[in-house]
Amino acid sequence: MNNLDDIISRIDPTRLPRHVAIIMDGNGRWANQLGRPRSDGHAEGVSAVHRAVEFSSDMGIEYLTLYAFSTENWNRPQEEVDTLMYLIGWAIERELPDLIRNNVKIRLVGDIPRIPEDARRRLLNAEKATSHCTGLTLLMCLSYSSRWEIAEAARRLATQAAEGVISTSDITEELISANLATAGVPDPDLLIRTGGEERISNFLLWQIAYSELYFTPVLWPDFQKENYAEAILDYQNRERRFGKTSAQVQQKDADLEPNI
Repeated sequence: MNNLDDIISRIDPTRLPRHVAIIMDGNGRWANQLGRPRSDGHAEGVSAVHRAVEFSSDMGIEYLTLYAFSTENWNRPQEEVDTLMYLIGWAIERELPDLIRNNVKIRLVGDIPRIPEDARRRLLNAEKATSHCTGLTLLMCLSYSSRWEIAEAARRLATQAAEGVISTSDITEELISANLATAGVPDPDLLIRTGGEERISNFLLWQIAYSELYFTPVLWPDFQKENYAEAILDYQNRERRFGKTSAQVQQKDADLEPNI
């Protein structure tokens, strides 16, 4: 039994996170450590994306959200931005046959019109080509930030209120969620950040209110299926209370156990 099989053997398949979100951090540092251009790190990161998608699909996880390019990333050197946009478009087109074969559905999240035309065309084509798929839903956050998303939702709700479609008293947490870019998708159960940083970086701030956070020093290009499996195992060793006491959670679990 190899290391991956050993870790998977300890994972309870009945308690998998339904939705995993990942902040893919460390491409540039990976390249710098090897004395290579940052673009090499981003290119190597594409392989890590492939592994994460494949593992999620194989494990039966329903939703995987990847932070691929933030609103703030537009402020990076233009050469790096151009490289990232090319890689994103090229990678999605290259992976498309496998995604369809594995029943993976693409959903784009973010200010997509801001993405350059060639990459945007490839991304939208992938979203359309996988729209019939019913397995893993892969949400790709591109030109995305949570503050942008929440501001967009606020504008939509303000417009609806001004037009008399809703009243301010109609605005609930559920209505706000329904107006976010991730509408219809359950909140992440597990948020993973690679690269050693321990911050959220403007990612899914509304949605991760009760997510379990997992930080690893492993740089994204080095993130293997074993690392992913370890994050899930760590998740399963936590008690998710959602504001309740441990006693309440344990009682609920006991009530759910079948009488034999």
